[in-house]
Amino acid sequence: MAASGKLTVLARQLSTSSVAAQLVKPPVQVFGLEGRYACALYSAASKTKALDAVEKDLKGLQSQMRSDPKMRDLLRDPTTKRNVKAAALKDVAAKVKFNAATGNLLTLLAENGRLGRLDGIINAFSLIMAAERGEVVCEVKTAKPLEDGQRKQLENALKAFLKPNQTIQLTAQVDPALIGGMVVSIGDKYVDMSVASKIKKYTDIITSPV
Repeated sequence: MAASGKLTVLARQLSTSSVAAQLVKPPVQVFGLEGRYACALYSAASKTKALDAVEKDLKGLQSQMRSDPKMRDLLRDPTTKRNVKAAALKDVAAKVKFNAATGNLLTLLAENGRLGRLDGIINAFSLIMAAERGEVVCEVKTAKPLEDGQRKQLENALKAFLKPNQTIQLTAQVDPALIGGMVVSIGDKYVDMSVASKIKKYTDIITSPV
């Protein structure tokens, strides 16, 4: 089945609306299995005007997953039967009053044995919602934390990539393995300016056969 066909099937499974099953395209492309689920969820939530509610559900769920090891382990435990997980999550979704589309997503992931992908799906959905608001997500990795002045200077430089109606949403991460420099991803652009990548490049040149 083609990717577009799979996406339409997913959207139908997640949808709680009687609106025709035509897929609502997201404002930005997200890829991979996580991207397909996120796009299907976006389509389903769009039809019932529940995008904000679903985003709130997923942010809360992701926060709980990251702070509660027991919940994280339960979602990923391969020894628990899929139908048991699906029933349990359906019950939880009803108790905490998740939007129906969110509940459908959790049940579907449990039935398909893909709850381990949930964190990635939430991240992909967050990218879609950022684009929906005209935000461009930018992730910067540096060997040491950015100082306030450096962050401001970087934000100003990155604004050159934006359209007039867009704003930047910058997140900074520290990765000592980079040694120095930075790795920047903005939208679908990716630039590796780290010292580690340069060392690897020169090492490859030196060790390659003449």
